[in-house]
Amino acid sequence: MTRIFRKTDKGVDEIATRANRLVPRLRTALILVDGTRNEGELAALIKQHPNETLEELLTLGYIEVATVVEAPPKKAPEEPAVKKAASEPVGGEKAFATFRAEAVRAFNDLTGPAGEALAMKMEKAASREQLAPLLQMAYQIIGNARGNQAATEFKARFASF
Repeated sequence: MTRIFRKTDKGVDEIATRANRLVPRLRTALILVDGTRNEGELAALIKQHPNETLEELLTLGYIEVATVVEAPPKKAPEEPAVKKAASEPVGGEKAFATFRAEAVRAFNDLTGPAGEALAMKMEKAASREQLAPLLQMAYQIIGNARGNQAATEFKARFASF
C-alpha cells in the first residue's frame, strides 16, 4: 500500500502567503504535493530525505493523506531496448512527464522558493509546446539568480526534448 498526499488548507495558505516561513526543503516538497502523486513518485522528486520530509509536512499539518492505494506491482526485468523502442513512442506521454518532473526539480533546486510560481506553471504544462516558453523563462531566472554557467547548464540539459 502507498499513500497519496494532498495539501491541507494550511499548506495551500503557506504556498500563497509564506506565513510560517518553511525552510526551502519543506517548501519545495510542499509545492510538489499535488494530490495525484504517490509516495514513491514524490520521493523520486524530493532530493533530500524524501520520506522524512513528507512525514514532517504531514506532522506539521501542511499535507494530509488523500487516499491509500495498492502499491504498483514490481516491474518485470527490463525488456531489451529494441522491444521497448517498438512499444513506446519516442517522446511519448510518459517520457514527457518524466522530462517535465526533472526540469521542475532542477529548477526548484537552483532557485528555491523564489521560483515557486514558475515551477507550479511548469508542473501544469500538458505538452512540450506549453512547457517550452516556461523553460525559457526558467533559464532567464536561473541566469539572474545563479549566474550564466548554471543557466547554460540548465538550458543544455532541458533544451533537447
